[in-house]
Amino acid sequence: MDLIPLPRLAVPDGEGRRHVFGNRPTLSVGPGAEDVARLLRRELGAATGWDLPDAAAGERGDVRLALDPEGLAAPGPEAYRIEVGADGVELVGADPAGLFWATRTLRQLLGPEAHRRAPLAGRAAWSLPYARIEDAPRFGWRGMMLDVARHFTPKDGVLRQIDLLAAHKLNVLHLHLTDDQGWRVEIRRHPRLTEVGAWRPRSRWGHRASPLWNETPHGGFYTQDDIREIVAYAAERHVRLVPEIDIPGHSQAAIAAYPELGNADVVDTAALGVWDDWGISENVLAPTETVLRFYEGVFEELLELFPVEVAPFVHVGGDECPKEQWRASPTARRRIAELGVDGEGGLQSWFIRHFDHWLAERGRRLIGWDEILEGGLADGAAVSSWRGYAGGIAAAEAGHDVVMCPEQQVYLDHRQAGGPDEPMPIGYVRTLEDVYRFEPVPPKLSPEAAARVLGAQANVWTEVMENQGRVDYQAFPRLAAFAEVVWSPLPEPESRDYAAFEARMTSHYARLDALGVGYRPPAGPLPWQRRPGVSGRPVEGVPPIV
Repeated sequence: MDLIPLPRLAVPDGEGRRHVFGNRPTLSVGPGAEDVARLLRRELGAATGWDLPDAAAGERGDVRLALDPEGLAAPGPEAYRIEVGADGVELVGADPAGLFWATRTLRQLLGPEAHRRAPLAGRAAWSLPYARIEDAPRFGWRGMMLDVARHFTPKDGVLRQIDLLAAHKLNVLHLHLTDDQGWRVEIRRHPRLTEVGAWRPRSRWGHRASPLWNETPHGGFYTQDDIREIVAYAAERHVRLVPEIDIPGHSQAAIAAYPELGNADVVDTAALGVWDDWGISENVLAPTETVLRFYEGVFEELLELFPVEVAPFVHVGGDECPKEQWRASPTARRRIAELGVDGEGGLQSWFIRHFDHWLAERGRRLIGWDEILEGGLADGAAVSSWRGYAGGIAAAEAGHDVVMCPEQQVYLDHRQAGGPDEPMPIGYVRTLEDVYRFEPVPPKLSPEAAARVLGAQANVWTEVMENQGRVDYQAFPRLAAFAEVVWSPLPEPESRDYAAFEARMTSHYARLDALGVGYRPPAGPLPWQRRPGVSGRPVEGVPPIV
């Protein structure tokens, strides 16, 4: 059946029988399954030409959708069962999310053409192999981070990314909405954030050591109605969103729009523009009450746009905050004395703790990069462990929830091979097999701490990904391997059957083709996927486990 991710149990028919659908199959929809049925009708209707009318009263539809929270063999939320036989196919979910994931498996069983947006002329009748599938995810957090600040992904691209995540049973999209190089979400009380902060005059072409520049101005942002559409689209596909507003570093775009947010007693913040280079800008937020009130206003609008049902976590960044301006700033020195904190590091912790409590009072949970551990966190805060496993281990042992995303393992901007044709090669070589052998739970964790690992996410930083094609190339096919890691109950990394996964990928490449994904072919990049002469930052050797 060549399913990805691999189900917990898939029992094919020993005789090779198939259920062949007629020209107008019917649909039976049980209580609570109406929303999943509505989406399935749209998607399968587009690919097959079916309208899937309701089955007549008292009759069993050819396709049957139902919820049964207690009757599934696979345990827990998001579980599902599929049974295909002579009377059609039955999909049963433990909850609406589980039923939705069952429809993703159904599309894979129908074949690659089931992922297209229009029927193919002359195709044979649609059919399914007789089978029984019982399935449930290993982790509740199965995510991808998309950096839309360095290079902007228009709204339709985000909707497409949600569909691609859902096709792989990934259920979290973390949107990196702000950075030194751009502010990407409309905040109505602070309009200059997008009037000024969403646009930069040019961009470095390649890694920051490259001498090349793209002189075309770059920018864009999501209106509040764009965000509402993204939220509704994600919710219908059972994908949660994690909006990120980066503080107190990675903030030059905001300072360019509102110079009073920066350390104006040290630098001429009115002269700053949105940064056109990569790396870490020295221009960080000033540690003042004015800045806190400003960002409280930002987060107030953000919480209205991202309701708690879709976005229980709000990411505040908290990483890579240079301290030089604070060391030189009389305002910062006075603030350190007033607060009684431990130097400039204490100021960064003060920023994070303030919004930790502020978000908790409004029913949200703060999550940030693992540097936020350094000043202590409230009980409900969670950590994205990016510098390796160590931050996640420390957080979990201290009783905090953790999302594992170590850069050495699952940063998908890192190159996929060591050859000279890899475009803008960044970081260590992380092949499809390397990602397949990624393990989110370090063996050294105690059982109690291991239970704090919510899951994992693959991060897509876009400094060297200027458009959708580059994101596709870097993310796929490795995101398919990652999806299996976080969904399927795989053995320890060295015992995983990569050869079997690679064989199943043969069918999956056809699905990606039908979805229009510009993935990296197994034999290497196609001519138009290369970027000859553009510098990267390759790191040689085997990445450390830290």
